[in-house]
Amino acid sequence: MALPLELNPALASLPVYQPGRPIDEVARELGLNAADVIKVASNENPLGPSPKAIAAMRDAIDHLHLYPDGNAFYLKRKLAAKLDVDPRQLILGNGSNEIIEFVGHAFVRPGAEVIVSQYCFAIYPIITHLFGGKLVTVPAREYGHDLSAMRRAITPQTRVVFVANPNNPTGTLAARADLVEFVNNVPENVLIVLDEAYFEFLDDPIDFLPLVRAGQIPNVLLMRTFSKIFGLAGLRLGYGIGHPELIAGLEKIRQPFNINSIAQAGALAALDDEEHLTRTRDNNRAGLKFFERELHKAGIQFVPSSANFVLVKVGDGQRVFSELQKRGVITRPMGGYQLPEWIRVSIGTPEENQRCLSCLLEILNS
Repeated sequence: MALPLELNPALASLPVYQPGRPIDEVARELGLNAADVIKVASNENPLGPSPKAIAAMRDAIDHLHLYPDGNAFYLKRKLAAKLDVDPRQLILGNGSNEIIEFVGHAFVRPGAEVIVSQYCFAIYPIITHLFGGKLVTVPAREYGHDLSAMRRAITPQTRVVFVANPNNPTGTLAARADLVEFVNNVPENVLIVLDEAYFEFLDDPIDFLPLVRAGQIPNVLLMRTFSKIFGLAGLRLGYGIGHPELIAGLEKIRQPFNINSIAQAGALAALDDEEHLTRTRDNNRAGLKFFERELHKAGIQFVPSSANFVLVKVGDGQRVFSELQKRGVITRPMGGYQLPEWIRVSIGTPEENQRCLSCLLEILNS
């Protein structure tokens, strides 16, 4: 029987986000031992969560019969102190994806334009289409943002511009002068969403926090996450930093209790574990150098990365992805990002990196 209900017509053409495949699913499908499968597909932290976070989350289990703190008071206060901002400048989301959805609710309506770069994070177009907005995609420059062209693309109908820096899925980093000029010249009635999911991996990042803190760029929303360097992707916890009035508007959209008790406990403890962050940075830096050296040696094209992954040109991305899976190595095919000749490889442990590279070379040389 056909569905007798009328769905939102926007759903008919809405793209579907394809996440990285879980280890158990791949093992089950291919008849592999899950313990022998490695996942270098979703830009997760190969070192796992902070031991301090794990201990705090275990303690939180005893109180799961109670609703969480709906305002995440202690987490927000601690995060505000770490960033030296007012707690009123922070909003927490069920992953950064929920922050992006808040932006859709607050700014995107039928006819409103949203500007993105080619090869942008897939959620930006999805949220734009969901709210009936008009997506304006600006061609990339060397796989990264052409910020000058993005600024020229702004019209009176433009409401939001998304810029991920470093960019996912390409790992490119905007030049400091170009990004500063962009932020200073976008009209003040257009919201600039700077997605900084990989901010903590940078040795010398462009830090807009002082300007946000001082209220000098009220049309900028910074987004960061606990999923990447903190190793807490399974908790789904991201946050936005912006002008208090912007945050107050987004708070009206946020559902009560969107950040569960375990997530709050884990994030609170993770903020204290600088040793874990340092180990993660060191592992990532070494992993990037390994892949860059070995791919260059093998004559395989890649995009130099400033994040915790590397985009690799392999010819038939879907075929290579499938062949790697058969060998127990999960990567990410990039056909959905208009990059069918590429796969994205997350930085793993040294052993995982070596195994991934060996399997890749075996496939490409066969």
